[in-house]
Amino acid sequence: MKYYIIAGEASGDLHASNLMAAIKKNDPSAVFRCWGGDLMKAQGAEIVKHIREISFMGFAEVLSNLRTILRNIRFCKSDIDRYNPDALILVDYPGFNLKIAAYARQQGYKVIYYVSPQIWAWKQSRVYAIKKNVDKMLVILPFEKEFYQRFSYEADFVGHPLLDAIDNYKKANNSSHFREEHNLGEQPIVALLPGSRKQEIIRMLKMMVSVCDDFKELQFVIAGAPSISPGFYSELLQGKEVKIAYNKTYDLLENAAAALVTSGTATLEAALFGVPEVVCYKGSWISYLIARLVIKVKYISLVNLIMDKKIVTELIQTELSKANLVMELKQLLYNTSHITQLKSDYALLKHKLGDSGASEKAAAVIHTYLNSGQ
Repeated sequence: MKYYIIAGEASGDLHASNLMAAIKKNDPSAVFRCWGGDLMKAQGAEIVKHIREISFMGFAEVLSNLRTILRNIRFCKSDIDRYNPDALILVDYPGFNLKIAAYARQQGYKVIYYVSPQIWAWKQSRVYAIKKNVDKMLVILPFEKEFYQRFSYEADFVGHPLLDAIDNYKKANNSSHFREEHNLGEQPIVALLPGSRKQEIIRMLKMMVSVCDDFKELQFVIAGAPSISPGFYSELLQGKEVKIAYNKTYDLLENAAAALVTSGTATLEAALFGVPEVVCYKGSWISYLIARLVIKVKYISLVNLIMDKKIVTELIQTELSKANLVMELKQLLYNTSHITQLKSDYALLKHKLGDSGASEKAAAVIHTYLNSGQ
């Protein structure tokens, strides 16, 4: 069969590439034309647009690139028509993909969505567009299936593909040389994951490194974002001896004793590596007040959202202070009962996420749907 897949971000490239590998097992003659990245290309995709050309993050960046985005939408529609796929598979990237879904439905293409937009957190009205334009929704968080059921829409929970990505990493990689490669000694490592966008890093990193002087027995290492220069980080380090590891986030987490993590997928990655963590977030007061009004969830970390209770500490806005960070980090490193409970909760979290095999489950659902005659 011919598949047209659209992923607009690095995480989508990862999840889509694993899905493609699984699809090929069920459909050895599968042909892929894609918007995506190098990982999808490695699976044999013909890349129409690379994610580096289409990944715009934040309101200001989207606004300044609006003409390009609209041009990409027009081009995508015509490209789908030229290719005439048996199925269109959309991977997250909702601002773009929901517009394409509406067009594809009008043209009679089968529309499958993998990795639901986080409409349960905000913009819940998007559920009606999904009901109208998406034939099959494959969700990766257990509570998402229940969310869609409240709107009389049946979604398939297939498990979280991060479990597969981490399992594949552990099978294929040896992180034992990580310390040597980055001139790290035997001291315990605290991983700093301050995000990937400059404004986010500016807000978070200074606070994270402020605790360094209170933990002389530890070494702190930043998970460097590929698009951020070492000089940018250096200006924020306030003279602290903190090292940077680029493109080595999983190696860093595999070797870390604890982590300070900005909210996002990284909170889940740290938990799945079994790393005790504290979640840190501080935005502008205007952004924070708006978020309080429109976001409809109890927690900001995926770990707590999935478990539906507080598993990891979230320090948000005024709660994010040096004193609180020092106190929480001591708990993560030296409170044995706290660490034991956290590890137990992480094991349950992994089970709730469906254990491994998300990509294969998703591919099986797609194969059954496309061959069911619907």
